[in-house]
Amino acid sequence: MQFSAKGIAQTRAQDTNRITVTAHRRPKLETAVEVIRRRAGDLQSPSVASAPNGRRLQAAGTEVIILAGGLSSRMGRDKARLRLRGRTLLAWVRAAARATGWPVRVIRRDLVPRCGPLGGVWTAFQRSRAQRLVFLSCDMPFVTPELIRAVAERKGRGVFTVTADGAGFPFALDRDALPHIEQALAEKRFSLQALAARLRARRLRLPAARQAELRNLNTPEDLARAGAHLSFLQPLISTGL
Repeated sequence: MQFSAKGIAQTRAQDTNRITVTAHRRPKLETAVEVIRRRAGDLQSPSVASAPNGRRLQAAGTEVIILAGGLSSRMGRDKARLRLRGRTLLAWVRAAARATGWPVRVIRRDLVPRCGPLGGVWTAFQRSRAQRLVFLSCDMPFVTPELIRAVAERKGRGVFTVTADGAGFPFALDRDALPHIEQALAEKRFSLQALAARLRARRLRLPAARQAELRNLNTPEDLARAGAHLSFLQPLISTGL
């Protein structure tokens, strides 16, 4: 969407997502969602992308997204690079994701920073052409390909696993959830709990014996305790992933 520079003045109000216009001329206001897209440099329709030859590419199938752009404030250093049994946490998660047979993408930098995981979710939909995205955190080394597939294949435009904190990783979203994600960003409601509620998402609850697959490592103490759960990694180790 294009806007004439004449008669448009940006304010320095706290809500930077609004644009006001001078009284003598009133073009259509830019919405908060349009501001988000403009700042990312992408005003294309969210369901298509442009190929190098200028043709429009239709959305593909399923893709696994690993979010690795968090601040890691409680850990004190980049969690994706932390090592467990000689491999980085990101490497463990990526191995499980690749074992599903679906394409895997790592999001290291959010196009809309400081919006929590929602910023990475929105970025993934701009980067990927897939119709369904399955999201993993880079700090959950015990996740299995079976769990990733179970989340991806359950019907619903939004499917979240149930963690101790409520809706969490891994979760799957269809592309038609994107308008709801953009609205949540515009309202500064960045939590996954709020997104799951907005989408009326389906929930996947694991039995007690599989709860460790959901464990993420947020602190140095979590990392130290992870060695006690390496038995969950043994199937991946034995297959050479």
